[in-house]
Amino acid sequence: MPETLSPRTPQQALAALLARYAPQRLLLVGAGALPAVEAFQAAHPDCQIAHAAAGALPAELAAQRFDLALIVDCLEHLPKRAGLELLGGIRNLNASRLAVLVDLQASAWQETDFFALALQVSERFQRDEQTLNLFTYDLLDYKQVPDWLNAKFWANPENFGKYWW
Repeated sequence: MPETLSPRTPQQALAALLARYAPQRLLLVGAGALPAVEAFQAAHPDCQIAHAAAGALPAELAAQRFDLALIVDCLEHLPKRAGLELLGGIRNLNASRLAVLVDLQASAWQETDFFALALQVSERFQRDEQTLNLFTYDLLDYKQVPDWLNAKFWANPENFGKYWW
């Protein structure tokens, strides 16, 4: 599959994600400050932003639920196992939407590691020799409902919804 580079910058892509989802509660893991997040916070002062350093989430954040989690400049500084636990935990327990911005060359990660976590490549960015990948996960878009999953294809569609076995 050919790598198509995005004409946008990573900050523009993150700003577009924030504008699209307009989270009330945002979890930022890794990067200290992002211009896109600061601009979003200035435009949406009611948004609660929680920040965690690269690594396992502190107990007070691990017990909370967020509308969106951004993981930026984090996985490059963690052992792969710790990164897998972090992403899996956030995806399963803390947020229904996840965006990960990572430099694959600077880490032990490969694209397939993100695919295994049900994330998909949204965009690729390149500046000089550095290539950043934006991976996203949205529980609502994760899997489309199959055509066959409806009353039309049941053995007795006329009884669908009438009886509980």
